[in-house]
Formats: sequence, C-alpha cells, structure tokens
Amino acid sequence: MMRHRIRRQRDERGAISVWFATASLVMIILVGMTVDVGGKVHAQQQARSAAAQAARTGAQEVGSTAIRGDELRVDLNAAKSAAQGYLNAAGVEGTVTVVNGDTLIVRTTDTYDSKFLGIIGLDSMKVTGEASARLIRAQGGTEQ
Repeated sequence: MMRHRIRRQRDERGAISVWFATASLVMIILVGMTVDVGGKVHAQQQARSAAAQAARTGAQEVGSTAIRGDELRVDLNAAKSAAQGYLNAAGVEGTVTVVNGDTLIVRTTDTYDSKFLGIIGLDSMKVTGEASARLIRAQGGTEQ
C-alpha cells in the first residue's frame, strides 16, 4: 500500500507586505542619509569659506600707520579685530588667534540640523571650518 503524503501549501499571503515595508524603510533611510550628508557637506563648506574670508579680512588690516603714510606694519590687534568683526557681521560663531606673531588662525563652528535622520536620533551635526593667513609685510614682492 502506498502512502499518500498530503502536502500543505504554505500560506504566503502578506509576505510581500513585510518585504515592501522593510524595503521602504531602508529607502527612506538611504534618501535621508543622502540629503543630510549632502547638507552637512554644504554647511562644512560654508564654515570653511567664512573662516577663509575672515582670515583674509584680518590679513588685509595694516593699521593706521599705513594710512597716515608712516612705515607699513601689520597691526596684530587690528587684524584680530577685523577678522572677528567679519565673523560677527556674517553671523558665524568662531575664534581668531595669532600664532607665532605672524599667522592669523580663524576657526568657525556651526550646526547642521538634520532633515531626515532625526527619525533615527541624529537631530544635528556639528561642522567646523578653519583657515589661516600669514601677516607679513612685503615691499616689491619681497617679504620684509
């Protein structure tokens, strides 16, 4: 006598719904990462640009001696003040320091607020920028 095996068909109803829900969640996270990482990169570029502009502004500050026609010299305090003034006018948080008596260093900080990644707990990302400028006196293309 042959035994007949009765096969039960697996009930696969709803399996596509689970797959679709999982794939949709993964796609939302990937799109969110793309948008927010791109936004962070843009904010980072803006922070670096602001630091570079502030350093350039400070480096161009030669002080009142050059305006009066006296000897040309770099005024370190005026350079720091001009760079910090640029940051304040641009609404950017940052610090300005002078290193080795001739290098102006500007560091900026900002925060990028996430658009999508907040759903996984990443609400904001810190961005920084840094730039420097040498404060030198040159005459006829020669450093003095």
